Amino acid sequence: MTKKNLLLLPGDGIGPEIMEEVKKLISFLNKNKNLDLQIDEELVGGASYEKNKTPLTDDVLYKAQDSDAVLLGAVGGPKYDKLDFSKRPERALLRLRKELRLFANLRPAICFSELASASSLKKEVISDLDIMIVRELTGGIYFGEPRGIEPIQNGERKGINTHVYTTKEIIRVAKVAFDLAKKRNKKVTSAEKSNVMEAGLLWKEEVQKFYDESKDYKDIELSHMLADNCAMQLVRNPKQFDVIVTDNLFGDMLSDEAAMLTGSLGMLPSASLSEKDKNGRIRSMYEPCHGSAPDIAGQGIANPLAMILSFAMALKYSLNFDEISNEIEVAVKAVLKDGLRTPDIMENGKKKVSTSDMGSAIIDKLK
Repeated sequence: MTKKNLLLLPGDGIGPEIMEEVKKLISFLNKNKNLDLQIDEELVGGASYEKNKTPLTDDVLYKAQDSDAVLLGAVGGPKYDKLDFSKRPERALLRLRKELRLFANLRPAICFSELASASSLKKEVISDLDIMIVRELTGGIYFGEPRGIEPIQNGERKGINTHVYTTKEIIRVAKVAFDLAKKRNKKVTSAEKSNVMEAGLLWKEEVQKFYDESKDYKDIELSHMLADNCAMQLVRNPKQFDVIVTDNLFGDMLSDEAAMLTGSLGMLPSASLSEKDKNGRIRSMYEPCHGSAPDIAGQGIANPLAMILSFAMALKYSLNFDEISNEIEVAVKAVLKDGLRTPDIMENGKKKVSTSDMGSAIIDKLK
């Protein structure tokens, strides 16, 4: 039995409540599934500011760097809006991403058939959807230079942003996508704008070259698609996709579109991954896509499923416990099939349950 070290950062708002359900689940797995998951819990975001006058201390950052995976609940809230920009809770999230060098953002779009009626698309189009979007997180037009706003003639101004990628940046995120596809349905779609953007053409060529020259992904099917067509196809026939890999700009838009196909943004997990270090270890952070929801914090009604599914992603992609990760996903589906709902996903004829009851129901399904 291999010991794994997890750093839990509950954060603000509903973060502590939903993280409590993950802690319950970890305790169950250690006792009943022969795991040795060691947890350390620390403050982050507004909670850290209130005690330490900083949203992320150096000590917590060092613990994050040394952990096998970081689980983050949520940060932020209106009570912190008047803080100096450098002290706001969200700065902790940005610093963690930067210092851990988390360049690949993984956002699944999962539509459990039990929740298909929440989507604006037809049930048969969306039911049981399960796709993964891999977004490059640290390059492209959001970070390229030169950038800025400059004065020009006649009192006008021009805005400048530079869309730039290197071979290394493209290959490392493509590798993440291919590795994920090996654990899924063995299909990768690379999305770019190679018809009008040189950086898009480079993206397409480098992804194809990497695939052609690699011996590890011969069982993977690779296709290329223009990003605007990909957006259309996500609405037309989303189940044609398995893993979509794309750049920072298009990943930002396509992942939000894919998330809303499910009709339940609060149900979706996410992950951010680094490159392998010299010891072959990948740093990672897992968090739900939803926010801190301070308006319902402390009421015991928050939905913990996105946090639980984020933990399931950590088991699969960082800790190599694929089977247990799959069992958790099956348990979530079973609980929804039983009609259990937190208020955010409540429907007529279903049973409304608390945050704690939902977490306990997942554990009951695993027994």
